[in-house]
Amino acid sequence: MKKCTIFCDIDGTLLKYRSFASYKSTIPETIDSTIKSINDAFNSGNCVILTTARPEYLRHHTLKELDAANIQYNRLIMGIERGDRILINDNEKNNVNRAHAINVNRNKGFSEEDNNLFNKLVN
Repeated sequence: MKKCTIFCDIDGTLLKYRSFASYKSTIPETIDSTIKSINDAFNSGNCVILTTARPEYLRHHTLKELDAANIQYNRLIMGIERGDRILINDNEKNNVNRAHAINVNRNKGFSEEDNNLFNKLVN
């Protein structure tokens, strides 16, 4: 079976949301349900690309936070826009979607339903 590429936001998804101005003065709270699922997917050989609207000047700080939280990933893309994220992908066969989205409530992490869908997609 082909491995997946997973694009995952950081703030509000893996770490509880904080304003940019507070990053260097506060310790991030982890969202363990999402971190566990992302780490499991990474450890199973899937490609994890973390995305964030955090500005590039916070890269070093962000890397330290990700390391401290033991979040596993292959790449980090910073400075994306704060609006909606749209994934466009081709279908390999007719009527077989190869792009999926899981929208979690900010700071809540994966629900049981989210986790079941995620595991179905990556396994």
